[in-house]
Amino acid sequence: MNQPNFWDNSTQSNQLMKELKYLKSCVEPFDQNTKRLADLKELSQLADDQALLEEVERDLAKLQDEVNALEIQSILAGPFDRNNAILSINAGAGGTESCDWANMLLRMYTRWADDHGASVKVIDILAGEGAGIKNATLSIEGDMVYGRLKAEKGVHRLVRISPFDANKRRHTSFASVDVIPEITEDVQVEINPSDLRIDVYRSSGPGGQSVNTTDSAVRITHIPTGIVTQCQNERSQLQNRQTAMKILRAKLYELKTREREQEMSKEYGQKQKIEWGSQIRSYVMHPYSLVKDHRTDVETGNVDKVMDGGIDFFIEAFLKMKK
Repeated sequence: MNQPNFWDNSTQSNQLMKELKYLKSCVEPFDQNTKRLADLKELSQLADDQALLEEVERDLAKLQDEVNALEIQSILAGPFDRNNAILSINAGAGGTESCDWANMLLRMYTRWADDHGASVKVIDILAGEGAGIKNATLSIEGDMVYGRLKAEKGVHRLVRISPFDANKRRHTSFASVDVIPEITEDVQVEINPSDLRIDVYRSSGPGGQSVNTTDSAVRITHIPTGIVTQCQNERSQLQNRQTAMKILRAKLYELKTREREQEMSKEYGQKQKIEWGSQIRSYVMHPYSLVKDHRTDVETGNVDKVMDGGIDFFIEAFLKMKK
C-alpha cells in the first residue's frame, strides 16, 4: 500500500483492500477478546458478592458466543466462502406433498437470510400443480453467505401428517438443495458460444408488466455437459440472459473443481464421498417433533424455530466437523 503505484491497478488494489479489511476483522476482535478475558479473570478474583459474580458469568457467556463466531469465521477461509450464493431447491417425487415441502424450505432459507442481513432475489421459480413449488433458484447476497450455506447441500427429508390427505395419513417427502458460489468476473471460465443452445419462452410467474405477455424468459443449455440454467424474473430478455449466463459460469466452474477433486482422490488412493444428493437432514413433525442432521448427529425438538430459519447450529456443527 505504501508503494507509489499501488492505486494504478484499481481492481487489484481494491481486492487487496478487501482482503486487508477481512484480516483485520479476524485479528482485531481476537485481541479485544483476549483482553476482555484477562479483565474478567481479574474481576472474578476481586468479586466479593454474588451479584458481581453473576455479572462476570453473564459477560463470560457473551464472550464465549463471540469467540465461537470468530472460530466459524476462521473456518470460512475457502476461496469462495465470502462470496454470494446461488441456492436451488427441487421437489422430489411425491407430487403436491413434495412441492409443498420445497416451498417450506424456500421460506426457511429466506428467513435465514433475513436474520443475517442478506438479500434474497428469486431468479427462477416453477409453481407446483396443486400447491408449493417444483423448483426455485435464489441469489442470496451477504457476508459469508456461500461459506455457510454450502453446508446445506443435499437431500432434506420431511415426515408429517399430510395436510393434503383427507385420511390424515403420515407422509414422507424429499427435496434437494444445491448451493454454488457466485463467481466473480476475475475467475476465468471458458465458454464456447457454439456449445450453447439458447431458448426464449414466456414467463410462467404472476402477471405484471412484460410478464406472460412476451417471450422474455431465457433457458441456456450447455450442450457438452448437459447443464441447464434459466431465468424468468428479470424485467427484460437481456437481463434474464445475463443472469442465466452468470449461473452457468458458476456451475461450470464448480463442475471443473469437482472433477479435479475426484482426480486427486484417485491419485492418492482415497475414495472420496460425494455428498450431492445424499440425505443430510430429517425434519420429523409426526409422531414426534425432531430435526436431526445425519452428518453431525446434532438435533433439536424445536421444529418451528428451524423452519423459521434457525439453522445456524446445524451449519456450524457441520463446518467444525469438516475442519
